[in-house]
Amino acid sequence: MNRKLLFPVDDESSDIVKRYEQFLSGTAPGYFDVEELESIVEYYLRKGRTKDCTKALELGLKLHPNNTALKTKRAKIYMATGDDLKAIRILDKLAETTDYEVVLLKIEVLIKLERTKEARILADKLINDESDDLDNVCLDVAFIYLGQGDYITALRLLEKGDRHNDQNVDLLYELAFCYEQNDDFAKAIVVNNRILEIDPFANEAWFNLGQLYFALQEFPKALEAYEFALAIDENDSLSCIQKGHVLFQLDQFEKAIEVYLDYKKMTSFGWQTDIFIAECFEKLERYDESISYYRLSLDAHTDNYDALTGIGICLLEQEKYIESMTYIRQALAINENAADSWVYLAEAYVGLDDIDNALTSYIKAISIDPDQADTLMAIANICLERNDFEMSVKYYLAALELDDSLEFIKLFIAVSYYKTGDLEKAIVFLRKAVDENETAATLFLELCPEAINLNLLDI
Repeated sequence: MNRKLLFPVDDESSDIVKRYEQFLSGTAPGYFDVEELESIVEYYLRKGRTKDCTKALELGLKLHPNNTALKTKRAKIYMATGDDLKAIRILDKLAETTDYEVVLLKIEVLIKLERTKEARILADKLINDESDDLDNVCLDVAFIYLGQGDYITALRLLEKGDRHNDQNVDLLYELAFCYEQNDDFAKAIVVNNRILEIDPFANEAWFNLGQLYFALQEFPKALEAYEFALAIDENDSLSCIQKGHVLFQLDQFEKAIEVYLDYKKMTSFGWQTDIFIAECFEKLERYDESISYYRLSLDAHTDNYDALTGIGICLLEQEKYIESMTYIRQALAINENAADSWVYLAEAYVGLDDIDNALTSYIKAISIDPDQADTLMAIANICLERNDFEMSVKYYLAALELDDSLEFIKLFIAVSYYKTGDLEKAIVFLRKAVDENETAATLFLELCPEAINLNLLDI
């Protein structure tokens, strides 16, 4: 599940950077104090422009040669470029080792260097300090562990911060995220609801609730959450697309199409959205409209596997088998290991009564993905029709192992065993089939009329 992150724009920092770049170009004079130079370096770091960071830092150290804060920025630049050993050397040399930012950086670089015990000692020292700002300290340290993917340690820190101050919304967002990453969706939902108790108009919390309910397949609740998010911000494209997805899951395809069209107006991802719209029309069995949207997507990306497959399926449903195969083969040319497309190709061959090629395609599909109960049963059916009863037993049993709810599968196994002469196993499966559906006995005799005098169910 993807997080929805908010990135604040620091207008003041941008103005300082603009003035700094004018100074470099010679179009404006300038003097920059330490705080301004720190801001410039941080701006370039956020943009990933490490060369520009270094240049700004060199100016800073020339103007303010003994400034600890600027030396700390050099360590941050080394960390950003992956030179953690140089970073820790700088941090170790800094006299003001109790400086809050320096300690945080040391914790981060120690974790990166897998010196986790040393990092933990520094972290514990910070968070055991009985400060009024303990919740934010826990949040800052937790961010470091989150950045390294250590959600268990981050969770421990965030829970401690939450106990200190249960109204820290920034901390609550990260706490909910940690619960989610630790697969504790119920607690993540509780925490997002706590955020909404503090701020009912927190768009991000409503979106996150929608994501959690979607993951739990509680689609009506997910829909409600996305609608609240959109009521707060009608231009929230992420909530819009997710609302479309949840309507699709609820089989409300007409409404989903409307939402997808709204999303298409909001973003530049039109060709991807056309796929979603096409799938809705496909579910509504409005195949011509579905094909038209698949074609729109295909026009934008000619190697669009999903669009090619979608058109192939629609044509297959319209019994246009030869046309269908053209698109399915194009899809397979893009991804020959797509098991589903091999199944669709097989179904097109079945429609053309080309059973040999159908069987070859089905077998190719299960060679790629063996866990396809319907495909295994389709192969078994072909074998049964060809009187290859040993093979039909093999494939029916494989299908049964994956899905014992396949219609009449136990009946077909009984028929196959009977045809091989294994009367004992035929009786076992026939009784199971009759227990599930009384018509199985009649169907069995239709398929095996010679068994009418055996009274198999009485044996």
